[in-house]
Amino acid sequence: MKRGRPTQSVIRQNVVEILHHLGKGYGYEISKIYNEIFPQVTQRSIYYHLRKGVQTKEIILQRIEQEKGKFSWGDTVEKTYYALGSTAQPKGNSKVQEFLSTRKR
Repeated sequence: MKRGRPTQSVIRQNVVEILHHLGKGYGYEISKIYNEIFPQVTQRSIYYHLRKGVQTKEIILQRIEQEKGKFSWGDTVEKTYYALGSTAQPKGNSKVQEFLSTRKR
């Protein structure tokens, strides 16, 4: 058995499922959807798995946008958009599909 953390992750697979049905999304949006469908995890954990997914090519970094507005920390926010990568293997989770189809209505 290999040492260290396993490369597969339930959280990352669930993030891949969300991106499969969303097409693309930014970290906070993915985190909110994740916590409504699956057991609660921290935003920090979601961002970790997004970065790890970029390393394993399950997720690609699509673009980074600066958005202006009035936020508690300042007047701009940086949104990093992610999409599915070449090694992603979405299984077609029905819970994610049902949630996102009712959310869009």
